[in-house]
Amino acid sequence: MLRFVLSAVFALSVAFPVFAEAEIGDDGLHKQDWFLNSFLEMPDDLADAAAEDKYLMVIVEQAGCVYCRELHNVNFARPEITDYIQDHFLVVQLDMWGSREVVDFDGEALEERDIARKWGVNFTPGTLIFAMGDVAPENYQDAEVFRMPGLLKPFHYLSSLEYVVTESYQDQPFQRYLQDKFDALKEKGETPDVW
Repeated sequence: MLRFVLSAVFALSVAFPVFAEAEIGDDGLHKQDWFLNSFLEMPDDLADAAAEDKYLMVIVEQAGCVYCRELHNVNFARPEITDYIQDHFLVVQLDMWGSREVVDFDGEALEERDIARKWGVNFTPGTLIFAMGDVAPENYQDAEVFRMPGLLKPFHYLSSLEYVVTESYQDQPFQRYLQDKFDALKEKGETPDVW
């Protein structure tokens, strides 16, 4: 009987994995040890990312956000996502209502809450991805290459990162890229793990 119970518990743990709750910082935001410890000077962070041949990812969150919690406890619990992020992105976290000073790409110093408003971040988690390009950008609009306004499920989240890294954003909208990816998986007889 004990063997049956242990087998059932193991089967359930494989079918429904339990992820550890992400650490929460003093500001009430979930933390990852691979987030960049930044001085919040966006031109410098972008230059650092470019020097490492990476993109700059800015994640805007707020305390108590259930979707932010899901981003950390579901998406960031998947090594295929976190490994991909660490290979291709430097990540800076901002608090949508925070008061830390951030230097924008145009040199303007603003509090986190003001830069979130300036950048048009209306939902959390908001993920903005920036690239250097041929010259240093004069404002965030020149640097921004992709935006996720809210939570995406793991398959879509990883796909959006691949969309940026493959530079497909230069040739087609994300919806077309995603449909092509679904079609390719369907041709192989595979079903994407969209949850």
